[in-house]
Amino acid sequence: MEFKISKLEEWQTVINEILPKLQHNILLLKGNLGAGKTTFTQFLLKNLGSTDEVSSPTYAIVNEYDTPKGNVFHFDLYRMKNINEVFDIGIEEYLDNSFLCIIEWPEIYEEELADFPHHELKIENVGEERVINFR
Repeated sequence: MEFKISKLEEWQTVINEILPKLQHNILLLKGNLGAGKTTFTQFLLKNLGSTDEVSSPTYAIVNEYDTPKGNVFHFDLYRMKNINEVFDIGIEEYLDNSFLCIIEWPEIYEEELADFPHHELKIENVGEERVINFR
């Protein structure tokens, strides 16, 4: 699925289309700095019924949010230097005990996820628009 948006409120349209199609508990978010990964996550969590304040997990590495459907863990693996650091934060336990794990900058961990069903959302800045691809 592909979307093009140019206004903040248009993220809701993206969520309306994607949310019914989320079948797996792992969602990889890809995009450059400032693309809108955390903004997408804010809209998604609101639509999942969370009342928690959503922020980027850049320094915390992982943020936990409560939803009526279960816990959502939001990771930022940008600062991870190798796969061992990812294992050291206990990512496998999070994956096993979540309603949803949202992973920003997942490239360092992608090979490990090859056997796990997951979704991918890629956000690209193209001029004044954002082009979003979901699979």
